[in-house]
Parts: sequence; structure tokens; C-alpha cells
Amino acid sequence: MINVLSFDISGNILNLTFTGDYQNQNLPKDLFDALKTNQLKQININLKELQGWDSSFLALLFRLNEHALKQSIKLSVLKAPAGVQELICLALAVPPPQSAPMQEKESFLSRIGDFGLNVFRSFRRGYAFLFSNLNLFVISMFAKTNTRRVDFLFALEECGPKALPIVMLISFMVGLILAFVGAIQLQLFGAQVYIASLVTIGMTRIMAAIMVGIIMAGRTGASFAATIGTMQVNEEIDALKTMGINADEFLVLPRLWALVITMPLLTMLADFGGILGGAAVGIFALDIPYSEYFKYAYNAWFLKHFLVGLFHAFVFGFIISLSGCYFGMNCGRDADSVGKSTTSAVVYAIVWMIVATGIITFCLQRMGI
Repeated sequence: MINVLSFDISGNILNLTFTGDYQNQNLPKDLFDALKTNQLKQININLKELQGWDSSFLALLFRLNEHALKQSIKLSVLKAPAGVQELICLALAVPPPQSAPMQEKESFLSRIGDFGLNVFRSFRRGYAFLFSNLNLFVISMFAKTNTRRVDFLFALEECGPKALPIVMLISFMVGLILAFVGAIQLQLFGAQVYIASLVTIGMTRIMAAIMVGIIMAGRTGASFAATIGTMQVNEEIDALKTMGINADEFLVLPRLWALVITMPLLTMLADFGGILGGAAVGIFALDIPYSEYFKYAYNAWFLKHFLVGLFHAFVFGFIISLSGCYFGMNCGRDADSVGKSTTSAVVYAIVWMIVATGIITFCLQRMGI
């Protein structure tokens, strides 16, 4: 076998000579053993007789250069053939250190301005989405839209029958808790029979609507945001727009109709569940005769309280569906954005439900209802 690499050490200088074709070669172990055992100041590489090379040649040069840099040894290449010098420079090139650009710290007023602009843009985007879909909701009452019947029925099933068990369970427990809380004070005056009135008025006027709203925000609103957000990630909404289909009619409108229809129905059933929960406490824990409990519950049932609760549920249906669809339609393009959109949909739906409750309560109080 022809020796294509030879070296000798004279003093503190290592001389390497390449001859013939240096191809498909392993790293020479004896050379690197010599580098470790000798204190060198310079490495000379003679390439005058080098005829052919491949990546193994560049790998050897790279290792030699790496060792020279660590040991502060001067490395020089002598008599390199044409073309080899460019490869050597490319292999041994060290990119200049790049310092991170200095970021100027924003002033306090600048941060306040950016925050205000972001809030303004968010409100403008939300207002445009709200106005567009409410307008579409009204139009759909009198004209045909691109909403598919199967999408509406699927959303109706998700919002109605599948949500009923958890709604009834929570409503029963809320009625039970209201009865226990009311009993603490009413028993002091021997008026525990009025627990029936307390539970009936509380559930029918506001508590049933709020509890159903919170349940549906966490269950259905989050589902709307996750479903539409995933479609945004998969570019399905872009495909709808490319085909000339209004995404609001196709995705938002059936979910809006489904939740607006089912929220009052679920609230009526929640009223019944809450009254039953109060009856369980009154009859079995406080020994109130069931005839007396349901007589006081019937006497406390007023149509205005019942309609106020249904109106709350009707408004909550708009808030939950629009919040879930809005954050789904404005979702980012990655999985993390879907999670954030789902969380935002639930949080904003609950916040706006509380705000709406305060406004409605104030207006009804001023109207004497």
C-alpha cells in the first residue's frame, strides 16, 4: 500500500506531506498521538504532490485546524494545487462572532401607546365580527343561506341532548346548596318552609341561567373554539374562502342558531332540577312536608322571574357561541394557538356573561321588573 501521508517532527515543527490520491482514508491515529505527546509551535502541510482528494482529506484538515486553535499552534499550508486552496479556506473558515443587536428599551409612554393600540384593534376586530354575524343571524330568518342542515343538527345535538345530563346534575346541586345556605338563617326564625320560595325565585330568575351559561361556556364554547381553530391550523377555512364560501355562514351561523335555541330550553330544565335539589334538602333534611314545600314553591313561581331567566339564557347563548367562534376564526397556525384560543373563548365568554348580567339586572331594576 502506498503511503499517502508522511510526517516528521523537527524541533517544535510538524511537517506533513501528502502524495498521490488521499481518498477514503481514516484519520491517522499515529499522527494525533504525536500531536498529543509533542509540544508544537507550528504545523506545515505540503500539498505539492497531492493529486486527488475527497471529504476524508477535508475532515483531516478540519481536525488539525481544531487542534491548532486549541493549542495556539500556527498552521500553514504549502504549495497547494489549484482548487484545493479554496476548499481548504472553506473548510477552515471560522464565522465571525455575531453580537446580538442591542434592543432599545421602550419608554413607558411607548408601552402604554402600544397597549392602547392593541386594545383598540381587538375591539374593532371583535365589533366587526359581532356586527357581521348578528346581521347574518337576522338575514337567515328571512332568506336562505349557505348553512347546511346537517351542520345545524350536529351542533344542536352537541348543545342540547349531550349537554343535558351535566346541566341537570349541576342544577340539582346548586338548588341543594341554595337550600342549605338559606336554611342556616331561616331556621333561626322557624321559617324554614320559605326555603322553597328562596330556591324557586333564585333558580328561575338568575341562578339557573348563570350555571347553564358557565357549563356551556366551558363545554360547548371551548368545543367551538377548538374545532374551528383546528380547521384554521389545517387551512380548511382558507380552502372555504378560496372556493367562494362565506366561512361565517358555513361555520358560525349553525353553531349560533343551535346554542341560541338550546340555552333557554336547558335553562327551563335547570329550573326544574334546582327546585328538586331544594326539595331534597327541605323534605329529607328539614322535615318539611312535601305538599307544603311544593305549595310554597308554586306560590313563589312568577312568570316575570321565569321570563327574566329565559332572557338571560337567550343573551348568554349569543355570547358563548360568538365568543367560541370568534377565537376559533382568529386562531393562529400552530397547536399552541388552538389551546390559547380555547382558553380565551371560555374566559371571555364568562366575563361577558357577568357583564351582561349586571347590565340586564340594572335595566330590569330601573324598569321595576
